Amino acid sequence: MKTTAVVVTLLGAARAALPIVDLGYELHQASSFNETGRFYNFSNIRFAAPPVGELRFAVPQAPAENRSTINKGDVGRICPQAAPAWNSDAVDFLTSILLGQPNNQTTEYVPPPVNGSDPVPDQDPRTNEDCLFLDVFVPENVLNSAGNGSGAAVLVWIYGGGYTLGEKANVAFKPAGLLAASGNVSDGNIIYVAMNYRLGALGWSPGPKFQGEGGTSNLGLYDQRFALEWVQKYIHQFGGDPSQVTVLGESAGGGSIMHQITAYGGSQGPAPFQRAITQSPGFDPVTPSQQQDGTFQKFLDLANATSLAELRALPADQLIRANFWQVYASPYGQYTYGPVVDGSFVPAQAAALLGSGRFDKNVSVIVGHNSNEGIYFTEPSISTDADIDTALLSLFPTISNASLNYLTTVLYPPVFNGSYPYTSQTTRASLITSEVIFLCNTNYLDRAFDNKTYAYLFAIAPAFHGDDVAFTYYDGGAVSNVPTQMTNATVALALQDIITSFALRGKPEAVAEGVTEFPQYGDEANILVLNDTGIALEAPDPTSTERCLWWQDFLTNELKS
Repeated sequence: MKTTAVVVTLLGAARAALPIVDLGYELHQASSFNETGRFYNFSNIRFAAPPVGELRFAVPQAPAENRSTINKGDVGRICPQAAPAWNSDAVDFLTSILLGQPNNQTTEYVPPPVNGSDPVPDQDPRTNEDCLFLDVFVPENVLNSAGNGSGAAVLVWIYGGGYTLGEKANVAFKPAGLLAASGNVSDGNIIYVAMNYRLGALGWSPGPKFQGEGGTSNLGLYDQRFALEWVQKYIHQFGGDPSQVTVLGESAGGGSIMHQITAYGGSQGPAPFQRAITQSPGFDPVTPSQQQDGTFQKFLDLANATSLAELRALPADQLIRANFWQVYASPYGQYTYGPVVDGSFVPAQAAALLGSGRFDKNVSVIVGHNSNEGIYFTEPSISTDADIDTALLSLFPTISNASLNYLTTVLYPPVFNGSYPYTSQTTRASLITSEVIFLCNTNYLDRAFDNKTYAYLFAIAPAFHGDDVAFTYYDGGAVSNVPTQMTNATVALALQDIITSFALRGKPEAVAEGVTEFPQYGDEANILVLNDTGIALEAPDPTSTERCLWWQDFLTNELKS
């Protein structure tokens, strides 16, 4: 008993020695200190009021003042999560590809029937509607210099997950490697921030009916914006420089950054960041307003409610259950929720806003994509021209016959002799998915910024969607659980150098044999390729094609709402 008491006393003393930052509305103490990297983790800082009651389905509000106690960030929170049923089929399909097995999935995927009254599987105990918190990781030397000089550069992570999954504190996304890359193992030179944002129906409910009843669409974007504005207001207290903020996001995180750059069509001043790195920026293009209303109505039905007012009065677990089952029944490759045109934060398609110059032009940008983005989201049973048509109509139910015909006979014809970037119906469908959901988004950004961007292609086999994230967060251990990637630390360290040098100085620097600089995209569409043997400079970028030009025109002119 005496030994236990001594240990507790020592632990208490160590915790008491951790620094406290005064945020005005609260006092927040660091949760831990990393002895190897010499940085503090300030966990679970509340950046917005609890989005419950009347604030459910409403824009985030400032947190209430609470200075009576010191917030130690002991309570971790994640926003309610949901995953589609097809997710497991996709994982099995990718596994068969990795193992070189034939594709035997010939049965068309049918979304499972759902019942909002069914119980959901066990949820992460941290799941809570009151989830608008962020983490700040700050090197010891940076925190000690707070108030002296201009401050350190800041890197803000926005996670992906199809707009229905994700969290700020994912165990795979620890920033120790990035902090080390920004200085050295024991003295980093950047501050790292990661925030939660609302997901699924609670963060992305769409449509005229929802908005007409007082709801706000794209709440996840508002949450991200609120957190970024928090960084502008408070990061100096940690030794950071609000004029040197870089946002970094992958998949839905990258797609969110696109929408932050184009927020309000650029009409409300500069974005609350100066630099942006979008990795595989992805989102399903806006669906027609009638389909958005159908999404909201389905959620109402599953929640056993008839109006938004009733939704605001329901117990949280009833909404969490309805959200879970609605997303679970998503069509193959889709998540049901994501950014939509709302007439305010998103006044038009992001592709249209970028094409017409309606965005913040003062942001410096790096874009990245993977060489095999679409296969994860492609139904394995696709084997005919009719299957391709069905998949396109599922994504674009109002597409004209002329556009559908042009897509399937001119841009992506059924020619499998190697003259096109596919050799089967499945890989043909995968290319379409890759380009419309991910790849062409990078091309829109490059051209919108007059090709004064930086672009890279992640091509380390198998280079599936998301494979690069393990490299971004490399910390000296295995790069990934994919065998071909476990030993390629050279590329991981180079990618971290690219990210942190851009955050520090606004120009990415690739440290690798044979590469002396990371040139701008330029008229030649230069792209840096991260492959199994290292890094190489190539031109032109594979997204610089007639196909992406066509998609941008289609999204601008035919798919307006």
